[in-house]
Amino acid sequence: MRPDILIPVQVTIDRSPEALSAKEAKMPMTNSNRPLSRRNMLRGLATSAGLAAAMQWEHDAEAAANAEAPVPARDKLKVTKLETFLVKPRWLFLKIHTNVGIVGLGEPITEGRAKTCAEAVAEVAPYLVGKDPRRVVHHWQAIYRHAFYRGGPILTSVLSGIDQALWDIKGKALGVPIYELFGGPTRDRVRVYAHSSRPDDLKKKVQQGFRAFKTGPATRRPARIIENPAAIAYAAERFAALREAAGPEVDIGIDFHGAVPPPTAKLLIKALEPYQPMFIEEPVQCQNVDVMAEIARGTHLPIATGERIFTKWGFREILEKKAAVILQPDLCHAGGITEVRLIAGMAEAYYASIAPHNPLGPISLAAGIQLAASIPNFLCQEQVSLGEGYLNKPFTVENGYIPLPDGPGLGIELDENALAGKIDHDWRNRESYDADDGSVVDW
Repeated sequence: MRPDILIPVQVTIDRSPEALSAKEAKMPMTNSNRPLSRRNMLRGLATSAGLAAAMQWEHDAEAAANAEAPVPARDKLKVTKLETFLVKPRWLFLKIHTNVGIVGLGEPITEGRAKTCAEAVAEVAPYLVGKDPRRVVHHWQAIYRHAFYRGGPILTSVLSGIDQALWDIKGKALGVPIYELFGGPTRDRVRVYAHSSRPDDLKKKVQQGFRAFKTGPATRRPARIIENPAAIAYAAERFAALREAAGPEVDIGIDFHGAVPPPTAKLLIKALEPYQPMFIEEPVQCQNVDVMAEIARGTHLPIATGERIFTKWGFREILEKKAAVILQPDLCHAGGITEVRLIAGMAEAYYASIAPHNPLGPISLAAGIQLAASIPNFLCQEQVSLGEGYLNKPFTVENGYIPLPDGPGLGIELDENALAGKIDHDWRNRESYDADDGSVVDW
């Protein structure tokens, strides 16, 4: 026989117990002899039916798995159009359309700058149209890094809404919730909190199912640089009334909104300590990280911040200087699901928790729920709308929690009929002035 000629030989191996030696039959099943493992199936095919049969089996298995997805991975999927529309009371919704009919939803909005954000989305559209929306992280990098002047609330808000919509498309194309794309859920339900400033309203919302709340410091006028005892006592008394109405098992955070000067913030925090707020949010302007860190060192109450911090680079300083132990990135401002998930990972390394900020619409809430379901260090999700009048199936609160949605993508569908009467708005940021001297006041 010539040595350069190979003759295929079919070999049948009898692995039955009767055919094994007594010693071999007593051996435990290992990865090398486990009969039903995928590796051994391929090995058996290669030795019995030849390599061609093994390759055919592998191809058929991949095809079967791919066929289960609404849009098989090899099919062409392209962005065809980006559409924005103003929605009352102050929101901006985004629809990213594709050639297969899948539509992704997002909220690319900076409060009070809705029309500016809509125009910025139009500027980004030429980059996305014609591209595969499933390359979510790649598009995030391109949109952010190809802007020579990076960051800022408009760019990152627009990028955030686009990112939400791209993840929505990807989840719908695969037929799974977004949290499944991040390794599956880390929890079965997501804790949410509501807003309340009056004892009677708080009691009503407790009856509706909420077990956590946020309020602001009660004031008769804007906070002064150094407040008098009467103003501090008034704020403390009003918070004490909320605590009494809620009881000790309900959490109440308090948001200074960055509008309280540092000397007054210290006085106010000291007065609130006996009532144990869940957190003190933005005790000073968020850009003043060193002062916030100083305040954090001076109280045992948790400090929270983040609604006006953008991207991982903005939150890095907060963590490094230990200015807060609760981070509140807004998924409509900080960089979307992609970026906030990275921020959560950074926070976990510092033993900090995530309580996403959301004074916006139900698309933002849906994105926050998907994030909360995919990270270990989630604390609580803010919301102002569960989607009544906006979604076909609004979210429901059960004993303080929203059950995880199991629909694909963000897991929501817009109620187009209900939305028809809510299109367009002219909402503007509040313009506040001191009643005594007319100077500009933070809000």
